[in-house]
Amino acid sequence: MLSFLSLPFPQQLTKGVMVRYRPSLTTAAVAVVAAALSLTGCSSSSSKSAAAGSSSSTSSASSPSATSSSSAASAPSSSSSAPPVRDPNTDLVIWTDAQRAPVLQQFAQSFASANGISVSVQPVATDLQSAYVTATAAGKGPDIVVGATDWIGNLVQNGAISPLPLAASQKSAFETTALNAVTYNGQVYGVPYATENLALITNTGEAASNPATFEAMVANGQAAVKAGEASEALAMQIGQQGDPYTAQPLMGSAGGFIFGTKADGSYDPSQVGVDNTGAKAFAAQLAKYGEKGQNVFKRSIDANNAVSLFTSGKTPYLISGPWALAQVRKAGLKYAISPVPGFAGMGPSAPFVGVQAFYVSAKAKNTALAQEFTLNYLTKKDVEEALYKVDPRAPALTEAYNDVSKTDPDIAAFQAAAAHGVVLPQIPAMSAVWGPLGIAEAAIVGGADPNTAMTNAATQIKAAIAKG
Repeated sequence: MLSFLSLPFPQQLTKGVMVRYRPSLTTAAVAVVAAALSLTGCSSSSSKSAAAGSSSSTSSASSPSATSSSSAASAPSSSSSAPPVRDPNTDLVIWTDAQRAPVLQQFAQSFASANGISVSVQPVATDLQSAYVTATAAGKGPDIVVGATDWIGNLVQNGAISPLPLAASQKSAFETTALNAVTYNGQVYGVPYATENLALITNTGEAASNPATFEAMVANGQAAVKAGEASEALAMQIGQQGDPYTAQPLMGSAGGFIFGTKADGSYDPSQVGVDNTGAKAFAAQLAKYGEKGQNVFKRSIDANNAVSLFTSGKTPYLISGPWALAQVRKAGLKYAISPVPGFAGMGPSAPFVGVQAFYVSAKAKNTALAQEFTLNYLTKKDVEEALYKVDPRAPALTEAYNDVSKTDPDIAAFQAAAAHGVVLPQIPAMSAVWGPLGIAEAAIVGGADPNTAMTNAATQIKAAIAKG
């Protein structure tokens, strides 16, 4: 498996990887978005969250699964909008999304049978992080929750998860960046199971793959449009509220960053970089290729239609993650995966590297049982490979990755696309970033002054962080 630098978080990765992230907004973040709208003058009719990263993890609550007093795990129920309700008589409760619930059910049932306990795997449909924090604070949450590592700062701040005593031999079995991503303030808080990042997916029937620069990619795409083979040069989701997660590879190419770092390599919320020279150089590129420029970046392309534009043959290029693979493969296109190309004369692209993990609640009904299942069952190769089969993201366990990559070259290609990636920030201050930065990026694409928009975004982010 490709390995990364052993530095904690934001440093560039020397070799390649990795949930999709669509961070949910906290109440404070929503307020910041409102402020951003008023300062930038950019209105939106979208009802989506202004935080537009990509979130692979679940985010809301579902109806509870049936629980059992027997020594077998209960079957998960279908999701609904109501928060799960914990049966106080169930020994071990796990919250996850509907896609992963059946897989975890199998392993939970085996664990339950071996230990003579009852287990409930409850699928949660939307806003899992908020539902989990609220339920845990009330003493009604699960013992184990599945989620992205950019949740960690918020969960620790809310006293919702506990450190995990991973043995040295267990730590060494994981890909370095995955382990770093679950480490916060020097402690390991989760068991990582999958990694992910953005890449460029090319319809090789319409354009050349692996373009050397962003400019070359645009020229190829525009040529396809001119020839009548496509209607868009590129599908990169932006939307009315922006998408900082998807824009990150290009922002990194221009030298922009969200947070600077401390001496130990961890993110420093006092160093906000969205208005630095590199970030403003990126903003200038957004304007150049925006709706008032070459019309490559468009707010009309968002999370709802970016992948379908590609799979329907309307664009030769798509910037997306492994979550798009199922649709791309189903479309039957000849495709290739390569790194997102950087801007000419600037650096390579630097996508966010995300990690999915299992966490043990700080208020678990039976901490020993929860830790035993998490540390000694969920760390096994067959668990990660089973999860990969329902959602093709690179396993975080080196042994599992090595097995999977033998038969799935796309996983290795996504790994290589993260050669210069940076770990998605998991500090609480990141919640103050998504809204203002996204609104600024969308406004620039629509014709707003790049420098003013980025300066306003930085001001709003700093104010929100200072407020806490």
